[in-house]
Amino acid sequence: MLKPLTERDHAYWHANVKLIALCLSIWALVSYGFGMLLRPLLMGIKIGGADLGFWFAQQGSILTFLALIFFYAWSMNKLDKKFGLEE
Repeated sequence: MLKPLTERDHAYWHANVKLIALCLSIWALVSYGFGMLLRPLLMGIKIGGADLGFWFAQQGSILTFLALIFFYAWSMNKLDKKFGLEE
């Protein structure tokens, strides 16, 4: 039998969803925003032989995604400790 959800459970889930939304927003901004929408503005800046918009579309979004994975894991460990759910 399932136990009813407490206020603490709802607060934990809300904080988790908020963190996921933040990470996805940053990834979308970097991959779609900088790589496609803002590319004409970033074309004058060269990095590694290519313009900055192309770099964000090809490499920046991947590196940002990897950084977000580590940030999410670190943040979830902090959140788990805050709510007493650490392993």
